[in-house]
Amino acid sequence: MIAYKGFAPGLICRGYQFIMGLNKTEKANCGRNGFHCAENPLDCLNYYSNMDQAEYYIVNAGGDMDEDGNDTKISCTELTILKKLTKEDFFLHALAFIADHPLREWSRHVIKDKAKAVLGYAVVRGIDPVASGTKGDILAFAKENPVNGHIIQIALAQVDGIKVLPDTWYGADLTERRVALL
Repeated sequence: MIAYKGFAPGLICRGYQFIMGLNKTEKANCGRNGFHCAENPLDCLNYYSNMDQAEYYIVNAGGDMDEDGNDTKISCTELTILKKLTKEDFFLHALAFIADHPLREWSRHVIKDKAKAVLGYAVVRGIDPVASGTKGDILAFAKENPVNGHIIQIALAQVDGIKVLPDTWYGADLTERRVALL
């Protein structure tokens, strides 16, 4: 099963040194042991929230597996580390997950309708989502169909100071928007 995993730099998780490729362990109990990963990339941020001090990978979870119902975390006995994700790749995968599973419970990292970037990113979802950030921040948009909540458009931009300006509100079409201040 394809999933996502966060690590401290150098493929380290809770003191354990992982290797690229296949890693194996004996038991998988989500609350106590096994190799942990998440089906929703954004759930990795629950455990490795500082993107500048973490690495994120696509993994293949296999062997015995266990879930505990807390977010989309999985524990498994076989974890194959496939590819390191850039910050942009990470959020594109997160948007793809949202689009593929529009009716699932939202990650706590997704903000409804209007978001200002915090910790280097904003993931915003709604009928007409808008987001703003400072230079270097990632803005990720999931635009919903107003009738059924399915995702009809995703977009990703980095505030670069040229095409996407700091402290300016943007919509999913990546055009500037006027936003009323609360």
